Amino acid sequence: MTNQTIHVVARFVAIPDFVEELKAILLGLIESTKLEAGVIKYELLQNQSDPTDFTFVEEWESAAALDTHLASRRLQVPIAKLEGLIAAPPDIRRYSILAAIA
Repeated sequence: MTNQTIHVVARFVAIPDFVEELKAILLGLIESTKLEAGVIKYELLQNQSDPTDFTFVEEWESAAALDTHLASRRLQVPIAKLEGLIAAPPDIRRYSILAAIA
């Protein structure tokens, strides 16, 4: 399949005492990311049974668009503020869609 979009699942787990601080930083990424070329979908989810668990579900037009996003200052500056707020390094995975129901 040519010109397949890139799907990303990016998980962040807050240290329990810093849930609100992490949430604020992650929510701040939504506004700036919607201005980027190549973003199709960029959703932030919070686990209903574990409020420390946050996940971005993203879709990008291309790997190049995603790479530009990951290298952008508008992402790197907030990500640098995560030290001391997260329990483990972010888990960021890229996927290709195999099947879907729309």
